[in-house]
Amino acid sequence: KVIRKRQNVVVSRKLALEEERDHRKAETLAKIKEGAEITGQVKNLTDYGAFLDLGGVDGLLHVTDLAWGRVRHPSDVVQVGQELNVKVMKYDAEKGRISLGLKQLSPDPWEHAPKAYPVGSRVAGTVVSVTDYGAFVELEPGIEGLVHVSEMSWSRRPKHPSKILKPGDQAEFSVLDINPAQRRISLSLKQSLTDPWTTLLDRIKVGAVVRARIRNLTDFGAFAEVEDGVDGLIHISDLSWNRKPNHPSEIVHKGQTVEAVVLSIELSERRLSLGMKQLETDPWMAFESKIKVGDIVKAKVARVVSFGAFVDLGDGVEGLCHVSEMDDENAGGRKALEVGSEHDFRVIRLETAEKKVGLSLRTPRAAAPTPEKPKRPESASAMMQALSSAGLLPADFDPLAPAEATKVSGDPRT
Repeated sequence: KVIRKRQNVVVSRKLALEEERDHRKAETLAKIKEGAEITGQVKNLTDYGAFLDLGGVDGLLHVTDLAWGRVRHPSDVVQVGQELNVKVMKYDAEKGRISLGLKQLSPDPWEHAPKAYPVGSRVAGTVVSVTDYGAFVELEPGIEGLVHVSEMSWSRRPKHPSKILKPGDQAEFSVLDINPAQRRISLSLKQSLTDPWTTLLDRIKVGAVVRARIRNLTDFGAFAEVEDGVDGLIHISDLSWNRKPNHPSEIVHKGQTVEAVVLSIELSERRLSLGMKQLETDPWMAFESKIKVGDIVKAKVARVVSFGAFVDLGDGVEGLCHVSEMDDENAGGRKALEVGSEHDFRVIRLETAEKKVGLSLRTPRAAAPTPEKPKRPESASAMMQALSSAGLLPADFDPLAPAEATKVSGDPRT
């Protein structure tokens, strides 16, 4: 500004700088177009990227465009004041926004991924993150694969991924699938390990006693881990000879280590049947050898149900006294048959196949007397022999001789 009256000239450095900046901006914008490569200087860093001075105008280099690999923070790749060659990814002239890219100046690793990681190959990788559904593994900068939780262990009930893999762990994985278009690779940890079921018979035989840890309980039994990747089922009926639990938790609990006998192995179905009661002698064998139908046994009532009472006969054997086999006093309210009460029971039935004992409190009915058969008349010869023995017949009397009139001395009619 010139003030002639005072002969003064007013100058402004600010305006000069603004004009210079506008000139540089115009020159820069004239060069900028999507796909062009330009040079810029890092002005400042944020969590989501870096701002670059391109010459009078700023551009954003987003954190996802810094490198093909995983970047936690822009400061891991660039620093303030650093000059970079970048590529213009997008330019919005109306809003004056410029999006930049650094990784786009280097080859995309996914271009060679199908050849580098064919399906079925084994590759080494480093775990970079773990989630509830699996773990992400870096095979090389820019290429990550996912190991789903179901592909971490041969066990049917895998643990949380963090119990198997942790960030920083290095391991070998098998490539299950690759999709370059979606930039996805499916990996497996267990496929790179030996399937324990393929060699199970080399270590475990039917009839062997094994130690196992209870992993899960269901209404029908308990699943126990025999070794990593091999679980067996202890059916509820194979938990105990004498106890009849409504649920396995009445006998075993989760996390408990137990001993069991291997009952069967089905490799094709990956099934292993175990039994705990088989470690003990079947109490029925001892019971059956000393008890028979008709015996009277003194025993305590174990529990009372609507249809009768179960009685503890010892040796782990229970018998049932049905309500129809209770005496008149007990048939109505069964007041005397309380749990723990002791009575004399009569064994009325033994079912060996079903291992059932039927008991009764009723007094057995007396057997009806057998009517006497009428005596048959004695034969004539027997009567004659009796008379002869008594001296009432002559010694030379022959009962088989023809009948004649017998003279008796002293008879007035002779």
